[in-house]
Amino acid sequence: MEPPLTDAFRIIDEEGNLDEAAASGLDLKKEDLLELYRLMTLTRRADVESTALQRQGELAVYPPLIGQEAAQIGSAFALGESDFVFPSYRELGVAVTRGIDLVEYLHFYRGTWHGGTYDPIKSRFGMVTVPIASQIPHGVGYALGAKLDSKPIVVMVYFGDGATSQGDFHEGCNFASVFDVPVVLFCQNNGWAISVPVEEQTRAPIYRKADAYGIEGVWVDGNDVLATYLVTKQAVERARTESRPTLIEAVTYRVGPHSTADDAGRYQPADQIAHWKGRDPLDRYKKFLTREGHLDKSTEAQFIKDADDLAAHIRAGIVGAPPAPESELFEWVFAEKSTGLAKQERELMEEAQADG
Repeated sequence: MEPPLTDAFRIIDEEGNLDEAAASGLDLKKEDLLELYRLMTLTRRADVESTALQRQGELAVYPPLIGQEAAQIGSAFALGESDFVFPSYRELGVAVTRGIDLVEYLHFYRGTWHGGTYDPIKSRFGMVTVPIASQIPHGVGYALGAKLDSKPIVVMVYFGDGATSQGDFHEGCNFASVFDVPVVLFCQNNGWAISVPVEEQTRAPIYRKADAYGIEGVWVDGNDVLATYLVTKQAVERARTESRPTLIEAVTYRVGPHSTADDAGRYQPADQIAHWKGRDPLDRYKKFLTREGHLDKSTEAQFIKDADDLAAHIRAGIVGAPPAPESELFEWVFAEKSTGLAKQERELMEEAQADG
């Protein structure tokens, strides 16, 4: 069972009060502190817009992340420009932080392009991954390759608490430890693996599983953006300078459903949702920024405008977007297109032209 959340590392509490001793390792300037809030604001607005687009039939499905903004933005903000992210399917906030065009990102959920239309090498952001935990060995392997090539990059792999019940998670941890891989394994423990609560998945806290593999395990309040940033920054530095992996468990909560295809009301207690809404990561951080004199009304108004502009950009790029070209069915199948495949492609193109 998880110990009380108050034992997790945190810098600001639910009322926005700062623990100065815990914050001693922070290296953030005022503009950085405000940028974290701006990114959280953008993410929440984009998340709400994406859910609305799915309800209107413009996206096939969408997995909301509302309530997990601090865990995603705080961790991604600690990465260097050349570092590489391997996401699961709920990392819209990480995509925002890494500068991914959300229209391109959301084409995956529209079914236009598998994984998203962005260039993963250029963006340093891997394809959206749905099979649970499969991105963990992928990320660990990429990090090992970078190490063997003497490239000073760190890989961040994102996954949920449900992924820790998969063999890929344990294989990835063991491989990362044995080969001293520069990777940060970032678990967003949001309490639910679809309808299975975390207490029915594991008897030991997730971060303690690092002990079995001889790597660093860190437990952090995932609704505290500053605490999440700091522990991730330390893990990234450890990976870059010592080539040692870290498992971070960021405890947060999935306020919304698993996806827009899920009826969370059948299993998620209403009082539990209400409790965690009271620990909203944006509200907590806003209290801190306001108390410190960093956030004024005009700045917040600008952030809200930025978020509305982003939502408009998403809607303009997604609504009515055409399907992928039929020719893509025949790309990347063989190094050299076979005679039979070329014939099928030609026949399909002729049929498509005939249909106008």
